[in-house]
This record gives sequence, C-alpha cells and structure tokens, in this order.
Amino acid sequence: MSQITLVGTRLADVGTEFVYQGEASACEGCPYRDQCLNLREGVRYRITGVRENAQTLECGVHDTGVRAVDVEPAPVMANVSPKSAYAGSKARLEGPCPHTECPSHEYCEPAGVDFDAEYRIREVIGDPPHDYCHLDRELTLVEFAPLDT
Repeated sequence: MSQITLVGTRLADVGTEFVYQGEASACEGCPYRDQCLNLREGVRYRITGVRENAQTLECGVHDTGVRAVDVEPAPVMANVSPKSAYAGSKARLEGPCPHTECPSHEYCEPAGVDFDAEYRIREVIGDPPHDYCHLDRELTLVEFAPLDT
C-alpha cells in the first residue's frame, strides 16, 4: 500500500529505492516532522510517484529541500541457502561477509535486511553473480517480498 512522505529533492524520482534510517538530529523542531518521519526504520522503500504540484520545502538535512512522494515497501534481492530457497518459504541471510569486492556482496549483506530476521521469498532467481564464495557457502539468489508495514 502506498504511503506519502517527504524525501530530499535529489532522491525524488520514481523508482529510487532507499532504506529509511529514522530521525536525524537536524529534524528536531522541524514543522514537517510528521510528514517526514512516518516510515518504518530499517525498511527499504521504492518511490512510486512524485507529487508534481507540491512545493519544495526547506529541510535541515537535505540542502536542496524535500518533496512529497508516494512510497511502498520494496522487494530485496538476497543470497540465501539453497535448502530454504523456495517461493513462498521463509529464509534468513547466511551472515556477514567481509569480502566487499565480491560481486555478490550486495546480496549477502543487502541494505534493509536484518541478519536476525526471516523474510518470505517471493521469487527464486537462481545462481548468484559470483563464481565462487570465499566463505564456501552454497548460495541461491532470491527476491524477498516487501515487508508489510
């Protein structure tokens, strides 16, 4: 379900994804707090619409101001054990990986996913982008369904 929030003008494009990080210290005393701080912390969102007739509002965090947008929780691509990689099942990440140069690192440690939580698999994509895992993990690339917020 779509939700209206405010984001920095540089981010305000349909399709942009971000992980909501919560309140910044510069938000204190802002008159737009209720419109900005209305998302669930740690969740990945996708902008689905930009309110074209809305004005740009001044912001202590975003130097070019903020705009009203429609957002929805976004699906997340992740690497999981093939033992639990079935559409409709739940899975969790295998754990942290120090190999940031690996082409699969962004899927082993995807933004907006907690290592301690289980997520419903929406779709099994298949082989991950790496040739081999430096931690000798068997992995399958999946798409986690968006969280219900």
